[in-house]
Amino acid sequence: QVQLVESGGGLVQAGGSLRLSCAASGRTFSNGVMGWFRQAPGKEREFVGAISWSGGRTYYPDSVKGRFTISRDNAKNMVYLQMNSLKPENTDVYYCAATRAYGGDYSLRRSYDYWGQGTQVTVSS
Repeated sequence: QVQLVESGGGLVQAGGSLRLSCAASGRTFSNGVMGWFRQAPGKEREFVGAISWSGGRTYYPDSVKGRFTISRDNAKNMVYLQMNSLKPENTDVYYCAATRAYGGDYSLRRSYDYWGQGTQVTVSS
């Protein structure tokens, strides 16, 4: 059974940085994409970025380009989300997710097959 476990969330001041980690287990992640999403209470889950396992290609929405960076460590089955210049509006629960294979729109929640339980990020002003 696939498991995704996020860590690294917490409280940070505006302008600060956090690095979230996602540990993947339960299968060999050689294909597909790992993504990060965020969600506030009562709102839709929003795409933050994604990275392919095999080529390291990254995908970001315009809202985080230049501030957020996704990386991976294939040997450890780990994916990271480095968040810099954080703003209070970045306060959310952050989720990592995985697809079984390549293809589809990686910015869409429905493209992902596995999800972690989320980690809270709070940015104070």
